[in-house]
Amino acid sequence: MDDFWKYCEENDLIRPVEEAFKEFLPEEEIHKGDINYFVSEPETPYGKYKTGDIVFVEAFNYQDGKVGKNHLFVIVGENNIAVPIEYICMLLSSKIEKVNFRYNKLLLKDNKNNLRMDSIVKTDYLYRVNRDQMKFKLGTVDIDTIEEYKKYLVSKN
Repeated sequence: MDDFWKYCEENDLIRPVEEAFKEFLPEEEIHKGDINYFVSEPETPYGKYKTGDIVFVEAFNYQDGKVGKNHLFVIVGENNIAVPIEYICMLLSSKIEKVNFRYNKLLLKDNKNNLRMDSIVKTDYLYRVNRDQMKFKLGTVDIDTIEEYKKYLVSKN
């Protein structure tokens, strides 16, 4: 899917991560934006992230000076392969009741993704996330599933 990134950019499907936090409030998720929901002890910094990793995106500053809270994302690509400083991600949500919405795909919890509950992956938009906004890696999603998410995004637009 070499044309995937070009297609997404041409169709305005890649957005800044701040938009995910504005539209999908962490306070409405099961975890309420609390990092302790996912880990019981402090995490050590993680090395290089890669496609398929589920990451916890740490707080960042909105333009109005307020601090955004935490969310989970799954990395579907890197913006710069040689020295990745920006990752392209899809948002995860615990609002499983929205699984039938057009762009939501079910992600069942397992020992590979380390989710505490079944979740959904929102495949309607991609988000740009910088490395320094990522607190830690929670788990992984296999590459075949990531490719399915990408194909689904393209097929629905």
